[in-house]
Amino acid sequence: MSELALPPTLWAETAPAPPPTGPLAGPARADVVVIGGGFTGLSTALHLAEGGADTLLLEAGPIGFGASGRNNGLVIPTLSRLDPDDIAASVPAALGGREKGEELVGLIRDSAGFVFDLIRRHGIEAEAVQKGWFQPAHRPSRMALARRRVEQWARRGAPVRLLDRAEAAARAGSEFWHGGWENSTGGHVNPLALARGLAAAAVGAGARLHTQSPALSIGRDLSIGSDGPRWRVTTPGGEVVAERVILATHAYTPPGLWPGFERSIVPVRSYQMATTPLSDNLRRSILPENHALSDTQGDLYFFHFDAAGRLVTGGSLIIPFGWEGRLRRRIAARVRKVYPQIGEFGFTHVWWGYIAATDDKAPHLYDLAPGVLGWSGCNGRGVALSIALGREMARASLGASLREVAAPVEQLRRIAGHSFAPLGVAWNQALFRWKDGRD
Repeated sequence: MSELALPPTLWAETAPAPPPTGPLAGPARADVVVIGGGFTGLSTALHLAEGGADTLLLEAGPIGFGASGRNNGLVIPTLSRLDPDDIAASVPAALGGREKGEELVGLIRDSAGFVFDLIRRHGIEAEAVQKGWFQPAHRPSRMALARRRVEQWARRGAPVRLLDRAEAAARAGSEFWHGGWENSTGGHVNPLALARGLAAAAVGAGARLHTQSPALSIGRDLSIGSDGPRWRVTTPGGEVVAERVILATHAYTPPGLWPGFERSIVPVRSYQMATTPLSDNLRRSILPENHALSDTQGDLYFFHFDAAGRLVTGGSLIIPFGWEGRLRRRIAARVRKVYPQIGEFGFTHVWWGYIAATDDKAPHLYDLAPGVLGWSGCNGRGVALSIALGREMARASLGASLREVAAPVEQLRRIAGHSFAPLGVAWNQALFRWKDGRD
């Protein structure tokens, strides 16, 4: 088996080294086996080990190989499309209804603060900046959306505030937007550094981490003398028998690992890029207080700085062919439109990874079988949400009732017409662009 390696991203160039790990070799036993070494799996493994469970994690590549090591690094305590009232009303009565929906809203509300608290508690070196996240309105009409979100989140105790045009311009260092709103718990990180720091914390708590160890199959353990339901997970180099399994593979789930799981989401390419380090004068004129920014467009504008003063941004493409050259031209024009003071600049890093999108834009936590949990649907908000959900999945695997988990737990739902999903993604992206120019 050839080893999987991280692509040449900004984060791979600048993140501290991960803890030493290696492939699984031979048979192993554990209380819980976690499949996936991204934010969800690492958070779950850390909280399981801290709770006293014998925990073993399997990752197909290096730590943070998937979306967790490739995303933009924004830490945002909201969902991308659904507001609190929508989330609360969307949970069926059979899954706990509005009460369970409000628990999920609370989990999302507190997710960014939880991530930054975790970073501080474990001393993780991840370029963590918690100066707040704000969402400026790209058209005057979008201020109605900002007001609605402030009202709904404030009613639930979130530290949010409406920004007028002058305040948004001061936050952004640009006159491009028309006001907006902010949440002071948000911010930005080097996501691969965060993943590697979580891995080190999990190892320090007693978890066993095995990289370059793709899970090939999950099945019942039928060995004689078993004292209860157990699961057997096989890899190229060995196998693990455990009482419980956490499936944390998300947009990088291999077909057939669990029946139908890969059809619960649509992998969507998300493109990221970083400029050369900007001069101090420019740095003070763009996002001068070091906030994280992503605006109200469907074809999202998003920006933050890394520790070296590179402007980190990105975008989307309807068709991926010739992606790098097209993206460089398109996003360079966008940056100059938003920040005309930047002058001549270049991108030193351009990369992409998959995010996991669901048809209803909501996250879903699944009870796949007795002792087997999984979730899907970060929809572009995975940094904060996946780490918070990892804690909840650990709680359930440590003995808490599924009713106690701060999210509805349901049976696996597959996306209808999944084979045609790539066409739907392209159509939606075109539709977002069309809507962005209209009230």
